[in-house]
Amino acid sequence: MELLYQQWKALQAAGESITVWQNIFVKFYQAFIEADRWKQYLGGVGSTLYVTAMALVIGVMLGMVAVIRTAHDQQRPGHRNAVLGVVNWVCKLYTTVIRGTPMMVQLLVMGMVIFSSSRNSAVVGALTLGINSGAYVAEIVRSGLMSVDPGQMEAGRSLGMSYFDTMRLVVIPQAIKNILPALGNEFITLLKDTSLISVIGGKELVYAAQGIITRTYESMFPLLGCAAIYLALVLIFSWLQGKLERRLRQSDRH
Repeated sequence: MELLYQQWKALQAAGESITVWQNIFVKFYQAFIEADRWKQYLGGVGSTLYVTAMALVIGVMLGMVAVIRTAHDQQRPGHRNAVLGVVNWVCKLYTTVIRGTPMMVQLLVMGMVIFSSSRNSAVVGALTLGINSGAYVAEIVRSGLMSVDPGQMEAGRSLGMSYFDTMRLVVIPQAIKNILPALGNEFITLLKDTSLISVIGGKELVYAAQGIITRTYESMFPLLGCAAIYLALVLIFSWLQGKLERRLRQSDRH
């Protein structure tokens, strides 16, 4: 394979005509095989998954503000808690601002303004993605909590359980089954959004492809390879999500 590549590359450099398939092979070899460039893609996948995992943890933690917003919305008339009202306003402001501004702008603000002196672009990118995802997770979780029959909360409280114990032991386990598909889609979106952190120097999959493009002066195969890897990752996680959903449905029947 390497011998064919060297022969056809020499013909191409000499201005000799080569077939379309020979030209495609030369470009493919340059993009993936020459100088073990496939390792750069592999390293990019590792960084992508690392950033996704960090952002997911941050997003889920911030998404728990949904419990606060739900507690505020479920207060009985005439029994409003002023402190809870202020905290709810802050949480609502957070979700409104984050969901109302583009991810790219948030990354640029975090990477070039707030953390301009940081050299760890991957962590800055993961933090930004996590903050962005948290706003969406909060709304997903809140809708799931509100979809649970209010009688479940009343039953838990009538047994002497506190509000948060009832949420943790009764309401949230039921809500998880309702919100799992939406949470899975948010995770997949988060995985794909990691491609944006290359704008602040994050060394993930797109960054690896861009580095290869600058060396080969050919963009088609590196970008196609990048897209194919993202598609494969999404298909794998979609399959895992579907399997988990089927298992939950089976547990409901039993």
